[in-house]
Amino acid sequence: MTFAPSKLWILPLIAGILYVVLGAYVLSKPVNAYITLSFFFALSFLVSGVIESYVAYAERDIRQHWGWTLAGGILDILIGLLLLNNPTITEAVLPFVVGFALLFRSSFAVAGSFALKSAGGQNWGWVLVFGLLGMLTSFILLWNPALAGLTIVVWTGMALLFVGFTRIFAAFALKKGVEAIA
Repeated sequence: MTFAPSKLWILPLIAGILYVVLGAYVLSKPVNAYITLSFFFALSFLVSGVIESYVAYAERDIRQHWGWTLAGGILDILIGLLLLNNPTITEAVLPFVVGFALLFRSSFAVAGSFALKSAGGQNWGWVLVFGLLGMLTSFILLWNPALAGLTIVVWTGMALLFVGFTRIFAAFALKKGVEAIA
């Protein structure tokens, strides 16, 4: 479905870039990453959730599926607050928290890719690929969270990159006036 180009497309782009930066950091500093992940995850989820919730609410008149985007933003805010308030517990459950949150995001990306395709969006295939890769890495995190320390960091970093790239593609679709779940 096409609609007026989003004036706030830059905000989902920033959120996507935050996910990519966080994913790159996780992959580049695996030894230190697991210890510091709870803080960076909390911050990125919190900021991303606030941005996404604001965009959903501000564009509720022009976006058909704004409620789902708002739900995703609220979920990110809650996860960010949980991670900020419980860093020691978070280290134990981090793969589950991240796995479910990224599975939720990746599922939205897969659904959004088909909406993007039906609206004539050009990059729907990339959104689908990154969404499916995000789902795959999320399943790996959930399937075996007891993987040795650095392996969890690698899968988490990859899942963050896939979610970030998906949100970046969706942001550019919003800029062009093609509804995407971003």
